[in-house]
Amino acid sequence: MLEGSILKQLMDGRTGSGTTPLNYGVYYKNTLVALCHALEDCILTSGSAPLVISAFQRGKWYLEEADRYGAIATKAQQIVIMAAAEAGFHDHPTSQCDNVALVSLAQDDPVAEEWHLIIFSPDYTAMVLCQELSETDYGKAGVPEHDLERKFYGLWTFDSALVSQAMELAIAHIGHYNPALQTQLANHLATLRQQNPTLHNGESATVSHTVTQVVHYLQTSRNDLKGNLAFNLADDLDHNLFSNELQAFLRMAQLVDFSDPVNPMAASEVVALLEMMGQLLDLPAWQIQRLNLAGMLHRIAPAPDLPTLTDAGPSCPLVPEVQALRLMPRLRAVAAIVAHQGEHWDGSGYPAGLAGDAVPLESRLLALVAEFQRRVAEARHGGATDHLAALGAALTLCQGEAGQRWDPKLVEMLGLMVMGLQQGMSLPTIPTKITLGAGLLNPDLDDYLAVFPSDSHLLPH
Repeated sequence: MLEGSILKQLMDGRTGSGTTPLNYGVYYKNTLVALCHALEDCILTSGSAPLVISAFQRGKWYLEEADRYGAIATKAQQIVIMAAAEAGFHDHPTSQCDNVALVSLAQDDPVAEEWHLIIFSPDYTAMVLCQELSETDYGKAGVPEHDLERKFYGLWTFDSALVSQAMELAIAHIGHYNPALQTQLANHLATLRQQNPTLHNGESATVSHTVTQVVHYLQTSRNDLKGNLAFNLADDLDHNLFSNELQAFLRMAQLVDFSDPVNPMAASEVVALLEMMGQLLDLPAWQIQRLNLAGMLHRIAPAPDLPTLTDAGPSCPLVPEVQALRLMPRLRAVAAIVAHQGEHWDGSGYPAGLAGDAVPLESRLLALVAEFQRRVAEARHGGATDHLAALGAALTLCQGEAGQRWDPKLVEMLGLMVMGLQQGMSLPTIPTKITLGAGLLNPDLDDYLAVFPSDSHLLPH
C-alpha cells in the first residue's frame, strides 16, 4: 500500500484490539464499477441526504460518470470528487452544482492511485476503498490491455465505524487542498453522526435493499461477460463478480452481529457448533460446508410476527433477505435452509408448518444449534461466570422442548456434544473471514433437491 494513501492510513489506524476486522480482497475494475453503481443508485432511493466523497484517480474517469453524479447531487447533502485534473474536469455541468466540490489531486498524490466511494447518511453507510495494483504487482503478465480487467486491492463494507473513520481520513486529506471545504465537511459529518450515532433497526432494511441492488448489478455484469471475447480473463472476472455477490450477503450478516451487544459472535459460534454437530452425524463434507454457510447467514432473515402457512407446500417466505439470497442460483438451497429454520418438529412452526422428517435436516440442525448458542450467549451477557454450567442450562432448556420444537434425535446429539465440551473438547476453529470465493464454488451447494430429497414438487415458486 502506498504511504499516505487513505487505504494505508485506515489500515494503520486499526491496530488496536476490538476493532472491526478489515476484509481485504482483489477486485477487477468491472467488479468495482458494478459495486459503485449499485451503492450510488441507493442514494437515489434511500430518501436521505448523505455526505459522499469519491476518488476517481483521473478526471476522465469522473467525466464518464458525471451525468450519474448530476442525478445523485439532487439527493445528496454534499458531494466531493477527488481526481487528478484533466481537460473538462471543471467544465461539466455537474461540477457547477452548489453541493458538488472538485478537488484536483497533485500528480504525486497517492490518492490519485486510489478508487473510493464513501457514503455516510442518517439511514445507512457504505464504502468502496481500493488502490490500484502497481505494474510490479501484476508480475510477468503485465498490466491488462482491457481497462475493465485492471485490478485493485482494498475492501468494501457497510460498517458504520469503518466508513466513519475513512470519511475522517478523506476529509483530512481534502484539507491539504482546501481547508475551508475541510471545515464544512467536518461539520456535515458531525451532524450526520448525531443523527446516526450507531446502527439502528431502520438501517437493516436499507442495507437489505442495498445488498439486493448490489447483487442485481453484479449479476448484470456477469451476464454481460458471457460470450464477450473482448475479455482475456472472462472466467476470472466472472469468479470475481460472483464472489462479491456472496460477500454482499456475508457483510449484511456481519452487520447484524456487530449491532447486537448481547450476541455479537453469533455467526462464528453457530458455525463452529454446526461443524461439530455435522461431524458427529457423519455428514458429507459438502453438506457440512453448505450448513456452515447457512450458519453464517442465519440471522439475516428475521422471524415473522405470525406463522405464514401455504397450501402449496414449503417455499421460502417473502422475507426480503431470503428473497435476495434466492437471486443467486447457488444460494437457493442455503435460502431454503435459512427460511425453514422456524419450523417445529410437531408442525407448529413457520413458514410452512412442516413436521417431523419433512423439515429439512439442515434447517432442524441450524435452528437447534442457533437457539442453543443464543441461550449460552444470553447467560454469558447476564454475567454467568461458570461456562460449563451455562452450557448445561442451555442444553436442559432444549431437552425440555424435544419432541415439540426440536427433533429428539438431534437433541440427543447436542447432549453428546455438550458433554464433550464440558470434558474439555474444543470447538473447531472455523474461519468466517469474508474472503473472495469463500469456498462456495462446490456445485453440490446449489442442489435444492438435496434439501428436500423426496419432495421435488416442493420447489420454491
